[in-house]
Amino acid sequence: MVFAGQDPRMEVIQAWYMDDSDEDQRLPHHREPKEFVSLDQLAELGVLSWRLNADEYETDEELRKIRKDRGYSYMDFCEVSPEKLPNYEQKIKNFFEEHLHTDEEIRYCVAGSGYFDVRDHNDKWIRIWVKKGAMIVLPAGMYHRFTLDSDNYIKAMRLFVGEPVWTPYNRPHDHLPARKEYLQNFLDNKAANQAVDAAA
Repeated sequence: MVFAGQDPRMEVIQAWYMDDSDEDQRLPHHREPKEFVSLDQLAELGVLSWRLNADEYETDEELRKIRKDRGYSYMDFCEVSPEKLPNYEQKIKNFFEEHLHTDEEIRYCVAGSGYFDVRDHNDKWIRIWVKKGAMIVLPAGMYHRFTLDSDNYIKAMRLFVGEPVWTPYNRPHDHLPARKEYLQNFLDNKAANQAVDAAA
């Protein structure tokens, strides 16, 4: 349910700070008390998001425009569940290893749901819950990981500029140019602004 004035993306994308528990990775892992993160806060970290009509992705003009504007020429689908993904247990462990890519990671959830975990400016984990209709873009050089939630199923459209390169670089890979650019564009500026604010 979206209330008057509420961003419609919030129906399909929610984010919060994670606790430090080692329990099942598919649980929500809220802090106590819960500490939610706004879509604007995610945008400050470089995470872009949209709410789209997943029932009409084949003919959706908004999706077509996003792909054209951002140069997403490649598209395929990935279904993650114990029944659909070969070598499921190993793959889900790999997805949950903290890593980065040298290109954007673009995922559009057309069915099911799952969690993308990203680091904030202080290296704390933020859990992003995406549901059907959510599209997110994680910037190149951002450390992140993925897991299913307790429903154990997601079908996601994967988009890419040009030929896809899915290479994960497990942390630490701070020497990569993509990581240095990410720090410069998103984290270093924020840290500098926080220092100025604290001194004021």
